[in-house]
Amino acid sequence: MARLNYHHLYYFWQVARSPSLTEAADILHISQSALSAQIKQLEHSLNVTLFVRQGRKLILTDVGRRVLAYAQDIFNTGEELENFLQKGRATQVQHITLGIQSNLSRNFIESFIEPLLESEHVSFSLSSRGMTDLLNGLVNHELDLALTNRAILSESQETTWQNQLVARQAVAIIGPYGDKPNTAFPEGYRDKKWVVPGKNTDIRSSFESFCAAHQYQPEIKAEVDDMAMLRLLARDSGYLSVLPPVVVKDEIQAKLLQDYESIPQAFENFYAITVPRKFAAQSVIDLIQTAINQYANEES
Repeated sequence: MARLNYHHLYYFWQVARSPSLTEAADILHISQSALSAQIKQLEHSLNVTLFVRQGRKLILTDVGRRVLAYAQDIFNTGEELENFLQKGRATQVQHITLGIQSNLSRNFIESFIEPLLESEHVSFSLSSRGMTDLLNGLVNHELDLALTNRAILSESQETTWQNQLVARQAVAIIGPYGDKPNTAFPEGYRDKKWVVPGKNTDIRSSFESFCAAHQYQPEIKAEVDDMAMLRLLARDSGYLSVLPPVVVKDEIQAKLLQDYESIPQAFENFYAITVPRKFAAQSVIDLIQTAINQYANEES
């Protein structure tokens, strides 16, 4: 077989990652016909078919998907090397970029990044995104780490997600200060209204299981996916809510809200998500380890 042409392989990689041949050609600043010719040359040299056409779309063949996995590794490593050299060039201050799941508690995020605020050798950027954009940012080396409230499973051979549990926050019933029922759940809560996290979240599932175990049907006034919005509604609506006390720690200290009681075996987990890299930023490694150590101390 002829020597592999990495220039053609790079074009294949861009086409396989792009929604269309047109967009790939725009990214590469060449015509569609020239790009198609480059892909054909690669297929000829490898003696394989990488794409089949369905209408106007190019669909990867089984061999094409395997080749893409190799190309992904090759060019991601190259981008990683460029990123490493750029960040380490002519400066003693390392810059890292953290992706934050958009609905996470701002109080928790602040506690997580505190070591970076105290370090003279690290600067950082925070990028708030949805889960899909976070994972894409990791794969494309835009992000050094993503902070989420759920672990990510690797569903293909192309990407291996590294999940580190860095914190676990107990979940409690939170309500207006001084209005805590005199009797335990559920008797003291029969006439209460609730603002709760959205469905398909761990907190909501734990709350529903807790209610079912006590044969209690909550009157839900609002469902809120964003933790910052849930915090505001818990503070201002006068309704009860279910969330980790850390989310409303300032309101509890100011005696605007009160932790009524914990929900047994209910937690919100926080994960640091990364992808394997040959040049992992030491500041990211240290940040994750600091959080893990703090979590271990709290649990012991």
